[in-house]
Amino acid sequence: MNLAGIDLLAKAPLADGDLLVGGRWLPAADGRTYPVHDPATGEAIREVSSAGSLDARAAIEAAQSAAAEWRATPARRRSEILHDTFALMRRHQDTLARLIVLENGKALRDAQAEVGYAAEFFRWFAEEAVRIGSSFGDAPGGGFRHVVRRHPVGVTAFVTPWNFPAAMATRKIAPALAAGCPVLLKPAPETPLTALAVAVLLTEAGLPAGLLNVLPTDRAPEVVPAWLGDERVRKFSFTGSTATGKLLLEQAAANVVNVTMELGGNAPFVVCADADVDAAVQSAMDAKMRGGGEVCVAANRFYVHADVAAEFTEKFGAAMSAVRTGPGLEDGVTLGPMINAAAVDKIRSLVDDAVCRGARIAAQGTVPDEPGHFHPATVLVDVPDDARILHEEVFGPVAPICTFTDEDEVLIRANATVHGLASYVCSRDVGRALRLAERLEAGMVGVNRGLLSDPAAPFGGVKQSGLGREGGREGIEAFLETQYIALDWPN
Repeated sequence: MNLAGIDLLAKAPLADGDLLVGGRWLPAADGRTYPVHDPATGEAIREVSSAGSLDARAAIEAAQSAAAEWRATPARRRSEILHDTFALMRRHQDTLARLIVLENGKALRDAQAEVGYAAEFFRWFAEEAVRIGSSFGDAPGGGFRHVVRRHPVGVTAFVTPWNFPAAMATRKIAPALAAGCPVLLKPAPETPLTALAVAVLLTEAGLPAGLLNVLPTDRAPEVVPAWLGDERVRKFSFTGSTATGKLLLEQAAANVVNVTMELGGNAPFVVCADADVDAAVQSAMDAKMRGGGEVCVAANRFYVHADVAAEFTEKFGAAMSAVRTGPGLEDGVTLGPMINAAAVDKIRSLVDDAVCRGARIAAQGTVPDEPGHFHPATVLVDVPDDARILHEEVFGPVAPICTFTDEDEVLIRANATVHGLASYVCSRDVGRALRLAERLEAGMVGVNRGLLSDPAAPFGGVKQSGLGREGGREGIEAFLETQYIALDWPN
């Protein structure tokens, strides 16, 4: 497959198969395929090869065979390949964005932003690749020297979600390759085509065979345990639900596999009495509606001070009502379909539960009379604390609003969750905002802004929202082992 294959990915199945193993495009060993659907229509886009346990083991063999040479490859060369991949992603940004819309459903502007964000991980970690260093020093007590070296951890295995099919792949692939590690990737079954396109570009940029192995599949219980059960796999990174993450942690523990987990969220969005309401509404739209709300760091619960609640609700409701919903490639659409019918059913059940408990729909957009998986942008008010929507991740375009009057009270309510991925605070008083931010139990806090993610910053949560960090300088550390050598030589 070459660059022209990016366009082919959205059309007919390729004769040589969709699994990238050892630099070759192959069908599944048993010939199995599964359909990928367009969320805007519910129709199948095309059949994709579905990897099984035999393919999983073959991918490990390919990665292990390529590991030694890649480990010995100069950091400058690894950096150049990542830089070239960044340039290719930028060059093919529109094609990649349209591919994302086709299999994920998000609005084109969101997809274009995702491709730009995803590409930046290759640029950032290309620059970090040449900064991996060792240290040499004298032992404080004298008599010998300390040498501390950083080595690639070895074969790495990744499982990525459907909501950011490009960015969640590149956020893991880029630091692993930069550190000198070969990669096994299982993209989400709903969105494998984008991951395959990224693999095409890495190959075009000169990545040697075997260093990136991509296995689309609809039978993860065969593939992932095969990876975690093999002692050659030394690093595992997962982005997805907390429930699934817990199960995978148990499997990883058997071989003491180094893990990074980016799990569920339940982000509070706090609007203080002194907030700039117009700016807070814009931040709220960014935090709630990016990617249609199908984002782990999306604002899930809105706590608005009683003094500004009416104004904020009116302006936020007007903005949400004005959202245009429809197929992601249509002009003017800013909210595409949800990923599937089950996602829509869950969102509806959370809204119905809140309304049954006394909440009201204060504002709501419209949805097209089309067969896709659409849900309108919705604002709820008078939401009681026992409503499910305040305790479960919505993963959709619904914003429940609660009011507060006391800073200590809102912190208790905001922190009353097992999750701790992201939080948001809006206040003109920087001291107040930072005081609240420091007391919020979250790995990331947005102050007067609704967009958090940046390749140069560490991304991750606390409590049951995950382990470890991705992005930033911390992002490459997860793929390096530290070796200490006590050095002496005869006088």
